[in-house]
Amino acid sequence: MSSTLIGIRDDTVDGLYSPAKQKAANRGNYTSRSALFLRRAPQLLAAVKFKLLLAFSLLCLAIFLSSKLSSFMGWIPDRASLVSSPYRGSYTVLINTWRRNSPLKRTAAHYASCVGADAIHVVWSEIEPPSERLKSDLDRAVKLKSWRPDIRVEIEENGGGGSGRFKPIDEVRTDAIFSVDDDVIVPCSSLEFAFSVWKTAPLTMVGFVPRMHWLDLDLLKSGGVFHRYGGWLSVWWMGSYSMVLSKAAFFHKKYLDLYTNEMPSPLQDYLARERQNCEDIAMSMVVANASGTPPLWVKGKIQEIGSWGTSNGKGKEKRNECLNDLLSFYETVPLLSTNVKIVNARQEWVW
Repeated sequence: MSSTLIGIRDDTVDGLYSPAKQKAANRGNYTSRSALFLRRAPQLLAAVKFKLLLAFSLLCLAIFLSSKLSSFMGWIPDRASLVSSPYRGSYTVLINTWRRNSPLKRTAAHYASCVGADAIHVVWSEIEPPSERLKSDLDRAVKLKSWRPDIRVEIEENGGGGSGRFKPIDEVRTDAIFSVDDDVIVPCSSLEFAFSVWKTAPLTMVGFVPRMHWLDLDLLKSGGVFHRYGGWLSVWWMGSYSMVLSKAAFFHKKYLDLYTNEMPSPLQDYLARERQNCEDIAMSMVVANASGTPPLWVKGKIQEIGSWGTSNGKGKEKRNECLNDLLSFYETVPLLSTNVKIVNARQEWVW
């Protein structure tokens, strides 16, 4: 039997396999790849530059559109007033009280503990002036709760007449007013969040208690014009609102002067007669008419330590009457409806 020697050949001249020749050939391949990469490098660099330029352009476009969107939504910061005020980082608590001294002391002490409160003003609308004991109790309760020695309580005596709830106050140092009833407690964390929202939209009302109005279509068909006032259940059912009640709401201090000094005399006389039923609706109309923007409802839990307000139960018909009487003083309906609800994203699991 004869054996056959098989040689492994390649494409070289002599035909025999050589490790040295193979290594040299591989070096040649690497060299050609490096040259190819160097030729393509400018093209790759140009592509990277184009992508970076595109990303930068998109970022600028997003910033521009966000600024336009905020203007469209009516969230137009009043930067002149915010920058000019030395107390732009704080607010004044304006407490409306009526023959409820016990809730008043508790409420004043609570708001004195909130870091953003600059001062507390109590609107005293009773005929009899507050007693010295009440003043002392208020000061003591506030000092115990507040960590700042300069927090103060001022009682504004209005003699029980007129619409004194929104009377301008010379001593107010802040642009922001937080109007609240003496039996309503808003947690400080929710209050600070609502204040941050108001600073983005200082020309409108920002509050925790939404209400709505709508035109009665049945009466409209018969030739009459009548608007209905809707409480919380109406807001929940319809998914929209056109007012936030001043029982727990922020607004700019200039609206105190507008409400008291710029309002027509017949309207002021009407509010003086129907003060307890109509003042909060009237303030919503004043702000909406002046700003041309809807209010903003901030989601937050509030605690009512007194009785329910007039917008519930048997006071509903009175609120309907008040709404229509106030609207009769305007040429058009100033209230604007919206379905925007502001939530704190840090506390919401589901957006």
